[in-house]
Order: sequence, then C-alpha cells, then structure tokens
Amino acid sequence: MIREVRQLLDEKKYAQLRDLLCSKEPADIAQLFEQFPKEELPLMFRILQKDFATEVFVEMDTELQKALIEAFTDKELFEVFDDLFMDDTVDIIEEMPANVVKRILRHTTPEKRAEINHLLQYRPDSAGTIMTTEFVDLKEDMTCAQAFAFIRKTGLEKETVYTCYVMDAKRVLIGVVTVKDMILAGDDAVIGTIMEKDPIFVYTDDDKEDVMKAITKYDYLAMPVVDREGRLVGIVTVDDAMDVLQEEDTEDMEIMAAITPTDKPYFRVGIFETWKKRIPWLLLLMISATFTSKVLTHFENALNSLPILMAFVPQLMDTGGNAGSQTSVTVIRGLSLGDIRLKDTLRVLWKELRVSFLCAVTLGAVNFVKMFLFNDVSRDRFGLGQSLMISFVVCATIACTVVIAKIVGCMLPMLAKRLGLDPAVMASPFITTIVDILSLLIYFGIAAVLLDSVGAVI
Repeated sequence: MIREVRQLLDEKKYAQLRDLLCSKEPADIAQLFEQFPKEELPLMFRILQKDFATEVFVEMDTELQKALIEAFTDKELFEVFDDLFMDDTVDIIEEMPANVVKRILRHTTPEKRAEINHLLQYRPDSAGTIMTTEFVDLKEDMTCAQAFAFIRKTGLEKETVYTCYVMDAKRVLIGVVTVKDMILAGDDAVIGTIMEKDPIFVYTDDDKEDVMKAITKYDYLAMPVVDREGRLVGIVTVDDAMDVLQEEDTEDMEIMAAITPTDKPYFRVGIFETWKKRIPWLLLLMISATFTSKVLTHFENALNSLPILMAFVPQLMDTGGNAGSQTSVTVIRGLSLGDIRLKDTLRVLWKELRVSFLCAVTLGAVNFVKMFLFNDVSRDRFGLGQSLMISFVVCATIACTVVIAKIVGCMLPMLAKRLGLDPAVMASPFITTIVDILSLLIYFGIAAVLLDSVGAVI
C-alpha cells in the first residue's frame, strides 16, 4: 500500500488517494503515515475527510501529532480539537510541550478550555485523567421514545450511546440503562422502571489500574465515574481501559527487567535517555552483587581445601535464582490481576512452602542421580565415599536453596505491596541477588558440617 500511496501522491491524484486512505481503518492510516517524511504529512492529512482525519489524528503517536499541530493553521487546529472527545484531547495535551499546549488552548472554545483545565487537575494515574465527559445522560421520568429522540439529537457528540446514565436533578447517578433495554421495553416504557438501580461506579481519584480491573471484572463497555458527592462527572470506556492495561503491563515488564519505565516507543527513546533509564539499576545490582563476592572471599580457604566445590556454585546459584523468579513472577502477576491480596499472605506462603518442598525433593533426587552417574572425576580423585558425600552436600544445598528461594520470591512482592511500592520492583534481579547470597551460605554451611576437610578449615 505504501508504494500505491507514494505513486498517487507523486502524480497528485489526490481524489483517488483520499478514497484509498478513507477506505482503511484510522489506526492503519496512522501507522502508514509513519513511513512518510514529516513534511508530507500536512498534505496527506488535509486530503482526508474531516471526521476520518480526526480519528486518524487520535491514533498517531505524539511526535507525528506535534508535527501536524505545528503545521496546522489556526482554523485547522480549532476544527481538529473541536471534533475530539475530551479524554483524547487531554491525553494529547499531556504529551505536548508547553508552547504547543498554549496554542491548542488558545484555539478552543472557552467552555472546552475550562473543562480541559479541570480534567488536568486530577491526580496523575487517577480515573479522572482517563475519563471522558461526553456521555448520554437521561432522566428517570423519560419514556424510551423520548430517550431515543434525545440520543438522536446529542449522540453524535458522545463517546458511546450504547450505555446511558440516569441522574437526578442534582446530577447524582441513580441508574444505568442500555439501548438494548430500551428497545425491548417499548416506546412507552419509563426509564425509571427499566433502569438498573445501584449501579457499579468508581470515584475520580481511584487509581486507573483499579478502574481497568473493575471494567474487566464486570464486563462493562463503560464505567461511570462520580465525585465524592455521587455526581456523575464522566465515564471510562473499554478502549481506554485497554490502553491502561497495555501501559501497566509494559511498565511491569520494564520494572521486572530492572529498567526505569518509559511511555515512549522504543525507537522514540534516544540513546542517552535509554542509558539513563538502565544504568542506575545496573549500578545498583552490580553493587549488590558485591555481597556475593564477599561470601566467596570469606570461604576462600574452604574452596582451596576442596576446589571441586567451586564447580557446583554456578549450578546452585542458577537453580535458586530460577526458583525464586518463578514464584515472584507468579505472585506479582496475581497481585496485578487482583487474584492475590495482602490478606492472602499466609495462604500464599503456605502454598509456596508445599510447592517448594516438592520441587526441592525432585531437583535434589534427580541431581544426586546425575552426579552419581556422571561425576567420574570426583570418584577417581576422592574415592566413592567422599564423592557420594560431595554429591549429597550439593543436592541438599539445592533442596534448601529452592525452598528459601520460593519463600523469598513470594514474600518480597507481598512486602513491597504492603509498603505501597510496585511489587514488580521485587522481581528477578533483586531476588536473584538475595538468593545467590543465601545459597552460598547454605552451601558452605552444609559442607562444613558434612565434609571434614572443609569443616576443619572453616
């Protein structure tokens, strides 16, 4: 399609180009625009039909939106933002530099400007920052026929018309009714008799991640948002909830990989900005790994007395780290989805203890068989008795390490949640470092008790 668009653009066949572009989905056209030089974007955008162009503009990334805004005339700027839904307008404004924001606000109506400023005052990551104020509000004494007439009159400017909200004279939310309910009830039915009373809602200062979870839990197309007096001030639609889900998942993945989160696409983040987001965590983890070196240094004499012990250190540390990571990722995901709550701490611990015991026995037994069958060097050098004892030390350490790793892996995310931190912070890198230290201490502790040569040195 890029080649076809390029050809029509070069031949100046703008009518054919408009028909081609407008026959596609807005998100696809927004992605297509990324393949063309920025200086050609204003022309391509102006070719589009007005309503379709607005939908494409919403789907563009921030850099392309900024380039178009700078190229717009004042009239074009007013027309584009006048057609945007309020939540999309606020999202765009939050990503723009101050000079662009001033120009946008200067070319909006006073009413819309006041509404934008009001929405921008909500706490970041709250429901108020992702809600839209364009929704269908009905009165409980309306008939379905009157409601449909009202929807036909105002629905074009609303985010959704499928779910309607019933308010009293003080704009307090008292019910919810769907278009399906009204169609099935008949024209003469009164809204107050068919609406769902005591609807589920969220508050403007609720965390947007909690809003997303509520929409998922109740299978809503839109979640009403009220202030502390119960007055309906907006709705969060399912498409906005999906955006939040994507943002939160991306943020958790970056934190779990020890990267400071960013809301920009990969190629939009510069080299130095990427460096700044990665290097603090790498430095912290490198310094924390110093404790592992300290433990090895402390037991240097023991290693010298029985050097073969060093050969199994990587295996012990990797097994412990993998076991801890398995548990931490599972618990972090459970906390994120709401499957696990803080009150479930003891239940989680009890379950992981039983799982860790089974894993420990399995890994220890399999490793003992493996070492007995394939550890010929150890048998030749130390004899069968000493070789079996070394195998037992390694396998006992693996078993203990797995149990400890799974306890650490489940408890650290729960502790982070208790302290009000993101549980993802306590993911693989930190847990691996802690487990590495503990596994070495356990290893040399067991070796000191069971192996005479090591015990004498320690």
